[in-house]
Amino acid sequence: MHTVLGSAVLGVALTVLCPAAQADSTPHLRPIVSAVLDHDPSAFTEGLVLDGESLYESTGLAGHSQLRELDPATGTLRRSAALPPDYFGEGIAVVGDRIWQLTYRNGVAVEWDRATLTRLREIPLTGDGWGLCNDGHRLIRSDGTATLHIHEPDAMRETGSITVTLNGTELPGLNGLDCSAGQIWANVFPTNQIVQIDPASGVVLAVVDVEGLLEPQYRDNIHILNGITRVDDRHFLITGKDWPHMFRVSFDPV
Repeated sequence: MHTVLGSAVLGVALTVLCPAAQADSTPHLRPIVSAVLDHDPSAFTEGLVLDGESLYESTGLAGHSQLRELDPATGTLRRSAALPPDYFGEGIAVVGDRIWQLTYRNGVAVEWDRATLTRLREIPLTGDGWGLCNDGHRLIRSDGTATLHIHEPDAMRETGSITVTLNGTELPGLNGLDCSAGQIWANVFPTNQIVQIDPASGVVLAVVDVEGLLEPQYRDNIHILNGITRVDDRHFLITGKDWPHMFRVSFDPV
């Protein structure tokens, strides 16, 4: 998600992440850039996941939503497949030889064949689809609130949920997700921040502020941070909606 800012819920997200709003006991991190890759500035990124030698990207907006495979070394587009024109693509997760792609408010999750990028089936989905990731045993879905929904990976059946809190307060706006190394990383819409979440308790363990990565002309309410995936033990790839770049970064203490 998405394009419209300024709702009460999103205002809460901005307030909660602001250290001045309350006592802030959570560690803060900053991105250290090790490489800058090209990114299609017309790609309205909603999901990003690296699996082996392929980087998969989901793009949104009705009439423009795609599942895309990119070269993870350069960001170059290898191939793409379109969703139906009325679908708004959202988060993605790789499950073996398949890929699950959420839709925003179309009420379905789409299963793709990874080898051919052909659609296999659609599964009904209750609630919004925002971010999605695979922790190796289960799928985790965000819906723009402070709740992360747990799904089993074969048929997307919902089995539980996690409430995410920052300094004791629920944190809404959870968006693009990465599940790796026993942690969950989430973009927080519509901010330039990423949070590290303990999947057992839902407690935010660290806040990353990526403000200033993009050139000044892209710092607006359209080019919103979204898309994160782990590269190795130390590095992540991050990007955003209509960003001209992807950044390979590590997260270091401020």
